[in-house]
Amino acid sequence: MLQSLTQVLTVEPNGVYGRRAGDNGAVDNLPDLLLIERSRAGEHRAIEALLRRYSRRLYRVARSVLTEEDAAESAVLEAYLAAFADLSRYAPTGKFAAWLTRLTFNQARALAAGVRGGQPAAPRQQPPEVLAGAEAQEARERRELEQAIVALPEVFRTVLVLRAVEGISGIETAASLGVHETTVRTRMYRAQRRLGPELVQRIRLAAALLELAPERLDRIVKRVLAQLPHGSMLTMSGSPP
Repeated sequence: MLQSLTQVLTVEPNGVYGRRAGDNGAVDNLPDLLLIERSRAGEHRAIEALLRRYSRRLYRVARSVLTEEDAAESAVLEAYLAAFADLSRYAPTGKFAAWLTRLTFNQARALAAGVRGGQPAAPRQQPPEVLAGAEAQEARERRELEQAIVALPEVFRTVLVLRAVEGISGIETAASLGVHETTVRTRMYRAQRRLGPELVQRIRLAAALLELAPERLDRIVKRVLAQLPHGSMLTMSGSPP
């Protein structure tokens, strides 16, 4: 039944990957466990669906540690390669998103440890956006809020990003960081004390903070597929070259 909903990757006699007919895009809406099983079988469309589903969260948690965009992208890439190279390490008793987030968090901290004696690199100064009116105001607001987040110590910053920016629960945040839920509550409380309730509320309501740009997402997906086994023969469906 599921086979008829989505393209299934097949290997032709010449070793080239092909697809069976019947894809109507429903694979993107399949639950994690089905996509994981298909990913274990090497179905590239299932892998891509999971990459696109969780890259924003992983990028945000990586940015909360490293702050610099390219370094955060590298952490996400390495976490994905570690995850999809051996999905048997994932235990279905926990959320797949939390497992991926913890891999990314650990990878980001490992990268940060190699930069400036363990201190994350300062974010690069981006050229000012040429915007006008409401768009310019939104851009200024976004920069102000992101700077306030970056100014926090890392232990508070990461919890704030997962709870207030990404909007996940305290329980899932604890699982994602490998700490007790009480620790999450304490760190969130201290982050709120440092920023003040008004600023935290603005962070909660703001759109696109620490956002993963579409071109960066496409690059992550392409690089992951290219570096997995047989990745050089896989192509991204529906993505620009």
